[in-house]
Amino acid sequence: MKVIICGAGQVGWQIARHLSSERNDVTVVDSNAELVRRASETLDVQGVTGFASYPDVLEKAGARDADMIIAATHSDEVNMVTCQVAHSVFGVPRKIARLRAQNYSMPLYSDLYRRDHLPIDVVISPEREVAEAAMQRLAAPATFDTESFMGGRAQLLGIDLAEDCPVLNTPLRQLNELFATLRAIVVGVRREGRLFAPEAGDQLFAGDQIYVFSHVEDLGRTLEIFGKSNRKQERVVIVGGGNVGLAVARALEAQVDRVRVRVIEHDRARAEYAADNLSRTIVLNGDGMDIDLLMEASVDRADAVLAVTDDDKTNMLVAVRAKSVGCPMAIALVNDPTLVPLLSALDVDAYINPRATTVSSILRHVRHGRVRAIYSIGDAEAEVIEAQVLGTSPLAGHQVRDIAFPEGVLVGAVMKGEKVLKPTGDLRIDEGDVIAMFVMAKDVREVERLLQVSIDFF
Repeated sequence: MKVIICGAGQVGWQIARHLSSERNDVTVVDSNAELVRRASETLDVQGVTGFASYPDVLEKAGARDADMIIAATHSDEVNMVTCQVAHSVFGVPRKIARLRAQNYSMPLYSDLYRRDHLPIDVVISPEREVAEAAMQRLAAPATFDTESFMGGRAQLLGIDLAEDCPVLNTPLRQLNELFATLRAIVVGVRREGRLFAPEAGDQLFAGDQIYVFSHVEDLGRTLEIFGKSNRKQERVVIVGGGNVGLAVARALEAQVDRVRVRVIEHDRARAEYAADNLSRTIVLNGDGMDIDLLMEASVDRADAVLAVTDDDKTNMLVAVRAKSVGCPMAIALVNDPTLVPLLSALDVDAYINPRATTVSSILRHVRHGRVRAIYSIGDAEAEVIEAQVLGTSPLAGHQVRDIAFPEGVLVGAVMKGEKVLKPTGDLRIDEGDVIAMFVMAKDVREVERLLQVSIDFF
C-alpha cells in the first residue's frame, strides 16, 4: 500500500513509524525541513519538504498512484484543502483528515464531508477522542489505562500492582485455575520499564503494571482480585475549560447518575463561554494552580480531578496539588511521552496521551482486512487489535492451543455472535468470530498475515 502522510509532527511521525514497519510504501510531507529529515533518517520512509496542499508537492510525493492520504498537519484548513486537491487532481481513493476545531464536527454540517462536497472519507477529531478517553478513565478510576472493545462488551484495564495485591508471586496458569469462571486474562506486563506478553508460568510482582482483558460483567471482580476497588464518581473537578474539558463536563452532565462537576478555567472569556454552554456545572475563573481556588472548587472532597489544560507541566502539578489535599484520584493530560515516567513518582494515578488516542483512531481506519478496532499501548510498543476472522484465515477452524501465535501475542477475548468468551486452549476459532489480541509491535505484521488481511478499504 502506498500512503502519503502530510504532517511530520508527533502524530504523523508515529503513523509513519507504524505503517513503514509493516512494509508499506510511505512518504512524509511537511513544510519543516528538519521534521522531514528526522522522519526520513529514522524511519524507512521517503520525505518531501513543502506545503501539503500544493498540487506540485503532492505530485512529487507520488499522489498520482497513492492508495491513501492522511492529512495531519497543524492546520485544519490545510488538511481539508489537501484532501480536496488529492481527490480532484490526483484521484486518491482514500482520504483521512485530522480536524481539531469542533465547529467542523458539528452534526449540523455532517453532510459536508461527502465526495460531491468536501471529499474526506474519515474525519478524526483529536479533542473528541481525548474527551472520550477521559470519560473512560473516570469510569474506571482504579486503573491507569482503559479502553473498550467488542462493542463495549469487553474492556482493557491497565492496573498498577501494589504490595497488598492478593495474587502476587502466583503463576498466571494457577490464577486461571483459581478463578476458572472469571472472564479475564492478563495479556501484558510492564516490569522495570520493559513491556512484554507474559507466559503461563510467569508470576506477578509488586510494582508491575499489567494489562488485563476482561468481560464488562466481570470488571468489579477482576479489579478486586488484583487488589483494587472501583469507586463511584460523584464529585469531579476539571481544570481546563477548553474543548476537552467542556466535552467531558457535558458528558458528565448527561449521565443518568448525577455527578457534581466544577470547572476551573484561567481565561475569562473561555470561562464565560463554558458557563453559558453548561447547565448544572459550576465554572470558576482563575489559575488551576492556585491552591485557594482549588479548595474553593472543593478538590479536597472531590472523587477525582481531571487536569486538561494545554500545558503538560501545569496538568501534572495540578494533579500533585489535588492529591496533596486529599483528592483520591488524579488524571493528567500529557502530550510529551518523556514526562510519563515521572507520573508514578509524583503519585499521578492516570494520564491521557492525545497522540496515542489520535494515532489509534487513525490506524483503526488504515488497517487492512476486517480490523474493527485498534489501541496503541505505551510509546507504540504494542497494540490491542480487534478483528473479524475471515474464512481464509489460518485461524479459522482451529482451537486456540493449535494456532502458532508469535511469542509477543496473547488472545484477550473471542466474540461469537453477541457472546464474549475467555480464550481457553480448547476454544475453537470460526469464520465470522471477532478476536481481540495483545500484540507486541514486532509481531503486528505476522498477526496481519494470520488474519489473512487484504486491501479492503471500501
